[in-house]
Amino acid sequence: MALCSHLEAITEVKVSSDHVCEECVKHHGKWLHLRTCQTCGVTLCCDDSPAKHMTQHFHETDHPVIASAEPGERWLWCYKDGAFAEY
Repeated sequence: MALCSHLEAITEVKVSSDHVCEECVKHHGKWLHLRTCQTCGVTLCCDDSPAKHMTQHFHETDHPVIASAEPGERWLWCYKDGAFAEY
């Protein structure tokens, strides 16, 4: 499967230095899994988490690609094209 242009544009994967959802911490929320935005580097919770902060971030900013911030997971997802890639 061919990569979309957004995934092809990633030359270095941004990773989280802290294992927390920045928005959940501010609002005393809870998260299940974390994702890191490949445009700005913010780490937020996934759609399995109650607040779904990363999807909200995508809709607010139009930043297309995220990476899993979970230990041992090495994958990227493009919201715009629904494309997945492991690295």
